[in-house]
Amino acid sequence: MISSLIARARRGTILAGSAALLLLAACQSQPDTAAVDRLPYLGEREVVPSTNGGPADTLYATIPSFTLTNQDSATITNDTFKNKVYVADFFFATCPSICPKMQSEMLRVYEKFKDDPRVLFLSHTIDPAHDSVAVLRDYAQRLGIKDASRWHFATASHDTIFSLARAYYVPAEKDDKVAGGFAHSGAFTLVDSKRRVRGLYDGMNPAEVARLMEDLPVLLKEEAENASQAAL
Repeated sequence: MISSLIARARRGTILAGSAALLLLAACQSQPDTAAVDRLPYLGEREVVPSTNGGPADTLYATIPSFTLTNQDSATITNDTFKNKVYVADFFFATCPSICPKMQSEMLRVYEKFKDDPRVLFLSHTIDPAHDSVAVLRDYAQRLGIKDASRWHFATASHDTIFSLARAYYVPAEKDDKVAGGFAHSGAFTLVDSKRRVRGLYDGMNPAEVARLMEDLPVLLKEEAENASQAAL
């Protein structure tokens, strides 16, 4: 049941509201009891047999390549987040419902980690027709975000944005029947330096956002350990 829902989401079927968030969160791989200091992985995985008789490799779903434009008119790609972890969400500047609360909660996370260069933030507009670079710059400034290199407010074509939303497991679609003309969830997605989704959080729930702030140091510790092992 759960796997079929993810498959539908990947084909473009949007799951609405908090029910979708709960279903997708339930898809997270549960951490091994012997390694509780590691976050789970979200999404599909593939076990690849070793060619030399060693242990098999497990490959996890990753965020696809993208090219976006941020509030400073700078082009940002996956390489912008190389060797970083980041938190992503989807919003639009004229959103009359959940976006103000979401961005207020994201601001809590940003304020806690703004001095840690290993952590970045990425907010995608789902209304690129209205949310020009100038609009995004104003939106960021009203939130008090002056450093676009730490928190990117990004735009691209509708097709690009909605495709990325599915990759981040965030339901988003045009919907003329709702206020503002767009329906989307308030999910925050935590991504590691290998572009793998490591957590999904309800950005409307302060307790869930607190969990995100607790999970970030866990992921940063894992990243540091992996970097140390790779250097040996």
